Amino acid sequence: MDKIKGVTGVVLAGGRSTRYGKNKALVKLHGVPLIERVLGVIRPLFSRVIIITNTPEEYTYLGLPLYQDIVKGLGPLGGINTGLQVMPDDAGFFVACDMPFLNNTLIRHIVEMGSGFDVVVPRISGMVEALHALYGKGCQARIQGLIDSGIYQIFRFFNQVSVRYVDEKEVRRYDPELRSFLNINRPEVLKEFAKLM
Repeated sequence: MDKIKGVTGVVLAGGRSTRYGKNKALVKLHGVPLIERVLGVIRPLFSRVIIITNTPEEYTYLGLPLYQDIVKGLGPLGGINTGLQVMPDDAGFFVACDMPFLNNTLIRHIVEMGSGFDVVVPRISGMVEALHALYGKGCQARIQGLIDSGIYQIFRFFNQVSVRYVDEKEVRRYDPELRSFLNINRPEVLKEFAKLM
């Protein structure tokens, strides 16, 4: 299938992984680092892919553009803020580095829903999956407003922009078991995920 043009694939790998205890992006699942599993889905999908990380030296081997957070210490919101500012396209599909079961057809569907919206985001059981979502550059001013207010929860600006929610029934058409949103926060979770493969 043709690569998606006009949307940048943005992988967020800047987290401190405090719950995991070490850089989980490089933790291996069946011998493959988590970030490489993510890129194995993202790279074939998008013409342009970038990584947002505060430890770029750890990812130079991947051969992708690397950017450090413009404002550090803001968590994922800081990564989205940075990605929106540095990406060459008007929209980016943002995903966390520790989601090993991404689904390319679901991602394509989310991107295809982007016309006329600032954000396209899955919503499962009332919870938004903010780190598996499409964000347009139209979000920048609102995100900056959050940062200036000392508020770092991503969804807090959604009521100020146009959002297309992809609800659970719609998501399950592409990912029946909702595996796309499984992420690894603790070593014991890695062991459980190894059994799913």
